[in-house]
Amino acid sequence: MHICVVGAGIVGLASAHALQQAGHRVTLLDRGPGPASGASGGNGAQLSYSYVQPLAEPGIWKMLPKLLLQKDSPLAFRLRADPAQWAWGLRFLGACTAQASEAGTRQLLELATLSRQAFEALQAQEGLDCDLHTPGKLVLYPTQQGLDAAARQVALQAGMGGAAQRIVDAATTVRLEPALAGYAARIAGAVHTPSESAADCRLLCQQLAALLAARGAVLRWNTPLQGLERQGDTVTGLRTGAGLVQADHYVLACGWESAALARPLGLRLPVYPLKGYSITLDAGAAPAQAAPRVSVTDTSRKVVFARIGQRVRVAGMVEIVGQDTRIDPRRIASLCRSTREVFPDLPQGDDVQPWTGMRPATPTGLPITGRQRGGPRNLWLQTGHGALGLTLAFGSAQRLAAQVRENTP
Repeated sequence: MHICVVGAGIVGLASAHALQQAGHRVTLLDRGPGPASGASGGNGAQLSYSYVQPLAEPGIWKMLPKLLLQKDSPLAFRLRADPAQWAWGLRFLGACTAQASEAGTRQLLELATLSRQAFEALQAQEGLDCDLHTPGKLVLYPTQQGLDAAARQVALQAGMGGAAQRIVDAATTVRLEPALAGYAARIAGAVHTPSESAADCRLLCQQLAALLAARGAVLRWNTPLQGLERQGDTVTGLRTGAGLVQADHYVLACGWESAALARPLGLRLPVYPLKGYSITLDAGAAPAQAAPRVSVTDTSRKVVFARIGQRVRVAGMVEIVGQDTRIDPRRIASLCRSTREVFPDLPQGDDVQPWTGMRPATPTGLPITGRQRGGPRNLWLQTGHGALGLTLAFGSAQRLAAQVRENTP
């Protein structure tokens, strides 16, 4: 069959690859100039297969006033005259329960396990050059209370078959990552997961695009999307600035824009853009113990640090502000300040490569994969991965390919 995939971020490219491997003819469209033009271009670079607690968790209720009112809060909520924003926010708060968090953790862990297996199989076969390595990960907690809550989450995930993790104190944290020595006094301890990896998502997307093209896929860049044409229960074409694109099936994997494309077809997807930021620092000339080797997540700042080759990616922030793609210099300054405080010996040059991206998120943190009730029979959704796009992309792609196989002649 001929399948048109809309979106060339990591989720769209992984889906296109899985469909091509299943024997389908693939056309890939994106409005950007090339792969990873959106949320995949400068993400946090961490493959968090083992620590996948949803953003919506019970502790949010206690943290909410501080998060919303603190001047330099990692969470910003700017009210807009946008019913979708209000609806998403209310559903998000409704998902901040222990029961919903546990159910979400279980489903995310299953998908992450499938994704790890699929990506490892791909790497064994293709050896894609994307600065992939497995340094392990430390999730830092500033208080004993927070560390105790993390221990409960670790125990929960262990009971679900998650990878080996352990709680370590501040001294052990520094032994595992010496670059944290100057920050040790401000942490109570960490969750250590030795099996976690990191990769440059943009490089990975570029490698996947090249692989698709080499095997016959049609890749079309700078193609603005205008809408889908429908007759009865069938999509008959995709309107673009370059004309009508027709295929047997269509996959919407264009992040938060998937919801806008699906809405005229009567589908109301609970997907809203969560704006994030990143900077990228050159660590090639840094002193031996100045730049981290282990991936680090600082829960107090909601900032992640990942080593990718001779660079350090620093990413964070959640802004629920609608479709605002401008880079706020205050957010970039905050990431620079966090880097100086956590890794004081890591030099920052004049160009920190500021970046922002719109992560498509559902209130529960669970992505949407497959056909939707009431939607066309040949339209498939692949969106809502939030901050876990890189982590979940290949597992979601396998699920999509299986659903297409099971539900088409």
